Amino acid sequence: MAEPIPSLELVERVIAGERRAIARMLSRAEAGLAEAREALDHLYRRAGRAHVVGITGVPGSGKSTLVAKLAAAVLDTGRKIGVIAIDPSSPFSGGSILGDRIRMGEIAGHPSVFVRSMATRGALGGLARGTLEAVDVLDAAGYDMIFIETVGVGQDEVDVVRAAHTTVVVSAPGLGDDIQAIKAGILEIADVHAVSKGDKPEADKAVSELQSMLALVLPAAGFKRAVPVIKTSSPRNEGIAELLAAIDEHREYLATSGLYEVRRQSIRERRMLKAAQQVLHDEFERHREGRMAGVIAELAAGSISPQTAARRLLAHIGIEVKR
Repeated sequence: MAEPIPSLELVERVIAGERRAIARMLSRAEAGLAEAREALDHLYRRAGRAHVVGITGVPGSGKSTLVAKLAAAVLDTGRKIGVIAIDPSSPFSGGSILGDRIRMGEIAGHPSVFVRSMATRGALGGLARGTLEAVDVLDAAGYDMIFIETVGVGQDEVDVVRAAHTTVVVSAPGLGDDIQAIKAGILEIADVHAVSKGDKPEADKAVSELQSMLALVLPAAGFKRAVPVIKTSSPRNEGIAELLAAIDEHREYLATSGLYEVRRQSIRERRMLKAAQQVLHDEFERHREGRMAGVIAELAAGSISPQTAARRLLAHIGIEVKR
């Protein structure tokens, strides 16, 4: 059996757009391999050109079909498109369906399209571990636009808004009441709203209701930009060009308003905090039977609080937190 190619040797091949090298690096990013850390850092420094679009919405809203149609529309403009589709993992086996290549249809094999399914493996927030490093890999490989399709949206599943330059929320007619949509924060996280299944008779009503709610909620929340609501029908290929135009217009808005760099910096800071969280978790797991065993025993006995235990965990890696 051949020895695996070191990750650092894959970097230039990824940048050159070699598909096998990209696939290997994506697998290593998803696995969180320490051996790939330096290579991924190199690729992060070479990234930063792609327009990252988060696409989220409740299950059953037709996200995957819409993403396939949008990707085809991007191809028609001469751009390269990467798709990272997050699939939910089984809470029992940890397995995932990972069926997005099937749902993407014929374009999945196009040389200017790279589709990657990733399992959440229990990660919260609608994204999988390694999602944003996978974005770096595709960005450095020369993909112009990268879609992140999340598992769904809810009150705790809005990490995509902190990971993407543009967030599209997909709604479908008749999937839930308006109040629940507001509670879930769907209105506030969207830069663009898409109403799918536009061939249904109630689609126009859904568009009108969304527009009315946006007119009430967004000005009160301090939003200065009108958020477009686009009616789409994937089977009829209707509204797809308009949706892509709205996504492109949002990027132009970010650039001309000076908010693009603000959003990029916000994404960087969020990634730093998420990475620190993961490092802390890994350090705890590594030492739970050793240096952390005493702290865990005290916590189990109720002699210390979780706050005190957390401070000791931080002290274990050399961080002193003042009270």
